[in-house]
Amino acid sequence: MTTNPVGPLTDELTADFYHYESLLPDEERKILLKARTLLREQVRPLVNGSWAMGEFPRELITLFRDSGLAGLPYEGYGEHRPAVSNLLSGMLAMEMARTDASVSTFFGVHNGLAMYSIFSGGDQEQRDRWLPGMAAMDRIGAFAMTEPLGGSDVAGGMRTTARREGDTWVLNGAKKWIGNATFADLVVVWARDVDDNHVKGFVVEKGMPGFDPVKIEHKVAFRIVENAEITLTDVKVPEANRLQRIDSFRDVAEILRATRAGVAWQALGVMIGAYELALDYARERRQFGRPIGGFQLVQDLLVRNLGDITASWGMLVQLARLQDAGIFRDEHSALAKAFVTARMREVGARSREIFGGNGILLDHDIARFFVDAEAIYSFEGTREMNTLIVGKSITGQSAFV
Repeated sequence: MTTNPVGPLTDELTADFYHYESLLPDEERKILLKARTLLREQVRPLVNGSWAMGEFPRELITLFRDSGLAGLPYEGYGEHRPAVSNLLSGMLAMEMARTDASVSTFFGVHNGLAMYSIFSGGDQEQRDRWLPGMAAMDRIGAFAMTEPLGGSDVAGGMRTTARREGDTWVLNGAKKWIGNATFADLVVVWARDVDDNHVKGFVVEKGMPGFDPVKIEHKVAFRIVENAEITLTDVKVPEANRLQRIDSFRDVAEILRATRAGVAWQALGVMIGAYELALDYARERRQFGRPIGGFQLVQDLLVRNLGDITASWGMLVQLARLQDAGIFRDEHSALAKAFVTARMREVGARSREIFGGNGILLDHDIARFFVDAEAIYSFEGTREMNTLIVGKSITGQSAFV
């Protein structure tokens, strides 16, 4: 594959001021452009109505199934049999979030958290049993770690338990904020083994008795994502559904390292979407007889946004290179998640500011980006927790409680 230096593939982003997309090989840039066309023409028209209703549009599953975008990072399982680069995977997450953060989260939970848990934590038989159907999006996945009383402390304080009885595991407990869980076919549930006190992963299949997901209502962000609170009451899972390569939370951290990087790319997409909306509005909205984009203070907001986008994008490009080179560590993804999501909040606020009063109307789209940024800022490790991961790395001193 050859790299195309600075184009021309059509439909390049206004926000790509330093031409980062040109770093992708031609074949991967075509995949990105295919995703961009799908999202613009078929997904975006569904978003505001679904957001207002607080419902996930099931037709998205069909659209993504037909696109062949699922499974791309997993060699041998996606439509693109050789695994694509981490740079393309990141830019796909960015592209989806540029359209809508909820859409990106639905896809990221399925294609990232759930599939990667099985790909990384399962043995070959488990990979072959579940991943082809997930890559085809015939079976949708979810990832259940966060608990009603456990978020940042879930590594040492997981309350959901697993007790082995012969060739069966019995799960009891509760999970919260689990995306896709209301309709998922496979849910990767993390539980603490009561015998050795280590965290283990289990694939709970739809319809297993005692598994009860209930949709969380009244959210003001991520309204398209169907998050669930899950109750597990004596859920019997066969040993064959226990992820065989997961022996402790240390193994789980390998999964979270990769998915945390994906969230940073998602935050970049939210920044880009908000910036583009604000730029278009500044060109069209007239006050005092001229477009507001011609005023110095508005240009200052736009340029600050573009600077934050460009800096964040550069960080994430190098992060993807570290992943591809196999020298990617926890502190690398933690710094990216902490830094990029903080910049995302600022870009979202400045972009909404440019809209004035119109910025609170769903019709102008920017309100979605503004409130969804708050959710991304908090999940997959808060800024504070990620800061402590990086702080421990650079000082050699742990500041965790």
